Formats: sequence, C-alpha cells, structure tokens
Amino acid sequence: MNVLVTGGAGFIGSHIVDQLVADGHDVVVVDDLDPNAHDGLPEGLSPDARYLWKDVRDASTWRDVLAGVEAVCHQAAMVGLGVDFGDAQEYASRNVTGTACLLKALHEASFSGRVVLASSMVVYGEGRYRCAVHGTVRPGPRMVSEVSTGRFDPVCPTCGRSLSPEAVPEDQAVDPRNVYAVTKYAHEGLCGAYAREHPGCTATLLRYHNVYGPRMPRGTPYAGVASIFRSAYANGEAPLLFEDGGQIRDFVYVGDVARANLIALTTDQPVGGAFNICSGEPRTIAELAEVSRPDGAPPPRVVGSFRLGDVRHVFADPSRAAATLGFRAEIDFATGVRSFETAPLRSASGRRDGPASHA
Repeated sequence: MNVLVTGGAGFIGSHIVDQLVADGHDVVVVDDLDPNAHDGLPEGLSPDARYLWKDVRDASTWRDVLAGVEAVCHQAAMVGLGVDFGDAQEYASRNVTGTACLLKALHEASFSGRVVLASSMVVYGEGRYRCAVHGTVRPGPRMVSEVSTGRFDPVCPTCGRSLSPEAVPEDQAVDPRNVYAVTKYAHEGLCGAYAREHPGCTATLLRYHNVYGPRMPRGTPYAGVASIFRSAYANGEAPLLFEDGGQIRDFVYVGDVARANLIALTTDQPVGGAFNICSGEPRTIAELAEVSRPDGAPPPRVVGSFRLGDVRHVFADPSRAAATLGFRAEIDFATGVRSFETAPLRSASGRRDGPASHA
C-alpha cells in the first residue's frame, strides 16, 4: 500500500514510518522540520521512505505527491501546551490551517481512502469524575482563587463534595481548555467532515494520551513531561513537579502508538471514529518522576506552580480500541520508563520567532 505520512520525521511519525516500511508498504513523508522539534535533519530516519521537506500549508507541496496514495496518516502538528497565549496564532496556523490545506489537496486529488489522524486526549479537557451523590459530573473551569491556595482537585459543581476520577471513554463530551486542545478538536472535525463528504473515505481519530519514548524532542518547553524530567536529571537537577505531583495521566510508549496507527491504516475493514490510544495504566506525574529517576539523582521537587490551561486528571478507558480497532498496548509503564532513561532524544533549535522564554 502507498501511504502518505505528514510529520513523518517527527517523534511519533518517524516510528510510524519505521513500522510501515517494515510491514512492506511504500511511504512518502511530508515534513517541514519545524525547529520547535528539530535541530536540522534528525538522525535515524528510515532510508526506505521518500521524504519531501515541505510545509503542509504550501499548495506547491502537493504537486505529484498524492498520485497513487491509498492512505493518509496525518501526524503533522504543533504540539504541547505552549509557552503562553501568544502561541495561539501559530497553533491555529499549523494545526487548523495545515489540516485544512491537506484536506483541500486530498479533495482536489479525489482521494477517498483512509485518513488516520493524530488527535489527543486534550480534547476531553478535564477527565471523567464521579460524585458519591450526583454520579458522573463535569467540573467547571479551574479558578486561580482555588489552585493558588493548593486546592488542585475539582469538586462537585452541585454539592461541593470531593470527586473520584475515572477512566475517560470516547463518548465523554469534549471540553478543550487550552489553545492546543481547541486546535486538536478542530483537527477531528475537519477530518470527520472530509470523510462524510467523500464516499469511501474513513476517518480514524486516534486520541493519544501522554506519549513517551525514543526520539522525543528535548530542550524545548513544547516537549512532553517525560523528556523534561529526563533532561533535568541529565543536568543533575531535581525535576520540578507542578501542583503537588498528584495529577493522573496515562503514559503510553511510542512503539505502541505507532502500532495503533499501523493497525488503523491496514485492517481488512477500515474503522472510523475516535479511539483512546493509551496504556490503560493510570499513573501520577510524581510516579513518573520517581520511576525515571536514575541512581544518585536528586529527588523530584514539588513547587506548587500551576497552569490554568492544564487539567488535573485525565486518563483513558482502552476498551473501545481493544474491541473495535484490535489495539492493546504491550509495553508496561515500568519497562517503558526505564528503557527511556537511555533512549536517544532529539534537540530542538527553538521557536521560529526567537528563543522561547519560560513563563
């Protein structure tokens, strides 16, 4: 099969390319080597794929690229929570406009195959919560007056009782709470609209949870928390835990995420809709920092800082992906995190408008 992978030189995209090539598929990659994630041409790219170093927003990118393409794996995006709201325009341009430009090119090429999208758990906003009295509830936005005094966990919006976090299923109502999250939800809407308007096309929306593993970018505020913690330890520093370190997430190994994409692209019958791509092992941020801590390294330090665009708990229900897509994660948390201690990372050269500053 001929497969287009956008963002195929990136952290997750490059692993997808490796697995597609190993499975005997022909792969063309479109990637603009965004300096937020790359310091020049990254090492370890598959020599058996064809690469085009272009921007998905550039109409000239698509000349002769889409001929013969049977499936599209759309990974290209600006990731992470960002530095501040000043990133909004770049997120919208890269993620929303970029996806629209790709889909316009597919439309003009009369493409009607599979579209597999890298979405994210950030579309849920806060995760799923249960009140002992009122059942499943949706907490309101986090307030400075609460989190600044150390009240990090949401309470029932009706009675004010403490809530129990639960795994998020795909039918949870979405509630994106930061700029990045809004753009990822727009991703889903655009790809879904394309599939509905093009008979024979299927859109598979893979909602990644916290992905980690080899080739993560380092030296950038846009990197994932696992990379940030590892960089701190490598510098002989204690990683800083926001809030109290008790935030619950689902950390999923990049090889498993790549395999989920391979399954979605190659199943006998295409499967549309949204799927949590996760490990099914909820862990706290503090647990990640402790398990990834090398011998002799300083212990993680709780600083109590917070970001209003962040959420307290969000972790996933993996059952729909297992039953419908046939995907189950294979790398457990302890094995994956320990192997990540020595895995190769990538450097970033910084924001396009100059060095990033930490808020």
